[in-house]
Amino acid sequence: MLIFNKPLPLSLYIHLPWCVRKCPYCDFNSHEIKADLPQELYVNAICDEFIQQLPLLNNRPVKSIFFGGGTPSLFSAHSIANILDHIAAHCSLDANAEITLEANPGTIDQTNFAGFRTAGINRLSLGIQSFNDDKLKILGRIHDGENAREGIRIAKKAGFSNFNLDIMYGLPQQTLAEAMHDIESALSFAPTHFSWYQLTIEPNTLFYKQRPVLPVDDLIWDMQCAGQEKLQQLGYKQYEVSAYARADHECLHNRNYWEFGDYLGIGAGAHSKITDHDKGEVWRAQQVRHPKDYLDASKRRAIEMKNVAEKDLAFEFMLNALRLTDGVAMHLFSERTGLAASAISHLLQQARERDLLVKDEKWLCASELGKKFLNDLTGIFL
Repeated sequence: MLIFNKPLPLSLYIHLPWCVRKCPYCDFNSHEIKADLPQELYVNAICDEFIQQLPLLNNRPVKSIFFGGGTPSLFSAHSIANILDHIAAHCSLDANAEITLEANPGTIDQTNFAGFRTAGINRLSLGIQSFNDDKLKILGRIHDGENAREGIRIAKKAGFSNFNLDIMYGLPQQTLAEAMHDIESALSFAPTHFSWYQLTIEPNTLFYKQRPVLPVDDLIWDMQCAGQEKLQQLGYKQYEVSAYARADHECLHNRNYWEFGDYLGIGAGAHSKITDHDKGEVWRAQQVRHPKDYLDASKRRAIEMKNVAEKDLAFEFMLNALRLTDGVAMHLFSERTGLAASAISHLLQQARERDLLVKDEKWLCASELGKKFLNDLTGIFL
């Protein structure tokens, strides 16, 4: 039996699965809108599922809420307000809860974004990806560079001072100068948080079937290093593999994932990780994926919790925690997995002997070598 001395922090993820058009690189559970968006039906299903899964919260306060997709900004401010009001009426929200909504520039308008603020959204994550019109066309985005700039201006005018911008590098036939122009354009808007990540080709995507010509590895490395240097110069600290933030603006929701906290996923295809403090068990679950099935109450299921085997917990913890640039305190391992530190002492020794892990018995942190070979490091704990 796993031993937990205190309940784990809890976040709530809400999946809104529709988008205007499926991007060729996207492997998320997202679906193009073929007819009218069934907002009312989906909001009702979200609220029903939340009530059904409420016992899994075990009276814990929710520290963050994240609306992901798909394109959540396709939903009206009224719909978002209804969901948040329903949640607040049935559980305890942390007084400083971070509530994030993902948005794409092609779906932004001033009225709706002001309404999002009024509804309770206090953080935005804008999927820009690039400001280069040609690259945006290749990526299948519905916006162009000027739409992206205008979307950011609208979000700021609506009162969002805490916002993230997503920018990709390593795009098809991208040059170093183009990559740096993207990052400099994004940073000119002074976001509080910045996601700077490499385009990867994933199975079950159009790009996987029709592979575009990507920059060579050495050029992608140059892009990564140049971008990191620019971000550092402008006061953004890298706190995770692809996440950068100004002081006190790290994404609390994502940090809870990386620190192996608990999260309840609501909506089509949403994933959950829940720890039963009293029984000493860690569970994972996934809701039915397709929106049509989710909207059908007879097919929408109670989350089927699957117990995470003790032998898998160390790897799952390391897979998340070692993504953090500064790592985590050693005691967090036992607090979040329920395992004694002695259960992995021989593996820690092996990682340190290979110079993949910082040699500090009170801290878990990838060394500079370990950050370059993160898969090798986490693989030690399989």
